[in-house]
Amino acid sequence: MSIRKHVLPSRFALLLACGLIASPARAVAPAEATAAVPSPKSQSVVINLINRMVQHGLLPQADADELIRQAEADAAEARAQAAATQSAVAQLAAARQAAPEAAAAAAVPADTVRVTYIPGVVKRQMVEEIRQEVMDQAVAENWAAPRTFPDWVSRLKLFGDVRFRYEGTFYPTNGTNGNDNTGAFPNFNAINTGAPFDVTGTVFSPQLNVDQDRERVRLRARLGLGADLGEGFTAGLRLATGDSNSPVSQNQSMGAAGSGQGGNFGKYALWLDRAFLRYEFGPAPARAGSLTIGRFDNPFFATSMLWADDLGFDGAVAQGRYELWEGMTPFAAAGVFPVFNTDLNFGTNQPAKFKSEDKWLEAAQLGADWQVTRDVAVRAGAAYYDFQNIAGKLSAPFIPLTSSDSGNTDANRPAFAQKGNTYMALRNIVPSVLNNYGTINQWQYFGLATPFRELAVTGRVDYTRFEPFQVSLIGEYVQNIAFHRGATGRKAVNNFATTTSADETAPFAGGNKGWTVSLKFGAAALEKRWDWNASVGYRYLESDAVVDGFNDSDFGGGGTNLQGFTLGASLALSHRVWVGARWLSAENVAGPTFKNDILQLDANAKF
Repeated sequence: MSIRKHVLPSRFALLLACGLIASPARAVAPAEATAAVPSPKSQSVVINLINRMVQHGLLPQADADELIRQAEADAAEARAQAAATQSAVAQLAAARQAAPEAAAAAAVPADTVRVTYIPGVVKRQMVEEIRQEVMDQAVAENWAAPRTFPDWVSRLKLFGDVRFRYEGTFYPTNGTNGNDNTGAFPNFNAINTGAPFDVTGTVFSPQLNVDQDRERVRLRARLGLGADLGEGFTAGLRLATGDSNSPVSQNQSMGAAGSGQGGNFGKYALWLDRAFLRYEFGPAPARAGSLTIGRFDNPFFATSMLWADDLGFDGAVAQGRYELWEGMTPFAAAGVFPVFNTDLNFGTNQPAKFKSEDKWLEAAQLGADWQVTRDVAVRAGAAYYDFQNIAGKLSAPFIPLTSSDSGNTDANRPAFAQKGNTYMALRNIVPSVLNNYGTINQWQYFGLATPFRELAVTGRVDYTRFEPFQVSLIGEYVQNIAFHRGATGRKAVNNFATTTSADETAPFAGGNKGWTVSLKFGAAALEKRWDWNASVGYRYLESDAVVDGFNDSDFGGGGTNLQGFTLGASLALSHRVWVGARWLSAENVAGPTFKNDILQLDANAKF
């Protein structure tokens, strides 16, 4: 048999299987070709080619017959295999739709014959399914998804905010209703953070401003990074601006020179504001707990009357919540926080060093979230804050010859304070010929005159019937149960009541209680343009109810021994930009006359 006999059938079969030619009819003999009327099938190119090859003597009739028979057989086999393939694909698709989990088990049987022909519609379907499976796996494993980043990038979150504030502080005009500017308001923080003050000198101690209006433009910028470490662990860092290392404010007064920064377009410093490691556990958000160490946000439910909004806590805290039944979820928090750590070389110029005066805060809170009705939610908590070693202690008797000489309790003075707390002299200076028997060289520091063990109850009621409009009532009461009026008054150097006679002894006027109540209404969160909310509140805080170095730095200029009201409103300009205004009016609870009003206009942005 010639080579053509082996080559042509396979080509014919392929053409037939693909439907490009009709099923071939048998060729006719040369003598019959001119007389026969060809059927439509015999008009195909292949049949005509075979007939012409026979007519021209290029192919014997016997070979032509054999080629046609073999082509027909191959074509029939190809059609049968194509039909079987289409049937198997249809059955597989139906099986996948009816029972996806059985699709894998319904794979092509081992004895299925592989064919070289697949219909176009089936090929397109298979390609699309394979492509989708590959893309799904690529996206899930982050190895070929478009416009994505490595896995470690997805575990980091960058966030921050910027606030620009105009702040005006206004005092009453001088006169009978003006503030006492005769030296009644020593700046104890300035004294304690600098050289000791000679109380027998002929100059005033550093004094607080009580009579000159001030205007400031202030900047607060914060940049944070959160990291998901996996298996319940997270970590966080945040940098923030600030005039100083004040714990209660991240405001930077623009143009203000101090601490080696600012003024004349000088640059501003950034401080490490947060740095923590946290482990979270629990089966669900309503039944979960966490352990946190480092420097982190306030973990307690409280108002700014106790803890400033910007305040960060150093130390370790455990928190948890557990839903008892739907709508009732108790929560708890407890921690230990270092407030002050004595310098390793205290006192600096003493060969024999002094005892450590470390200060600690031990705190715990119990509370509950209660969904009373669909529209009313209540949150309440009771907390106990026990400050260890924070009260001032009288030093051992000694004679300071210069301002650089140290007393053994100098470290008891607050490292930071605002105003309002009652103070005592820390140094027990012995009268001698060296100080003209107490008339000169009385270099003095000052410490808190009372211990602080604060018991606080905080509550909030939210009414959400008209969401997103919400009405919230917030209240708090605090009492320093360690305060003893008689013992504190005997040591006090400030917070005395005013008298009408120069011969009259002014009684001690400090106190240990405080309370606040405020009403907030409008959008609970400013999430879109033109969302708004407003608030009104009143505060009454006696001198020694809380430590003045840790509470609100805005109301009355910060600190305690203040009472008055606050008005505020905010308006969203977009999802991440909003403006606000506040008016704070405060005056002293007791002691010399002090009043001030503060106006704040804010522009905020977050990302």
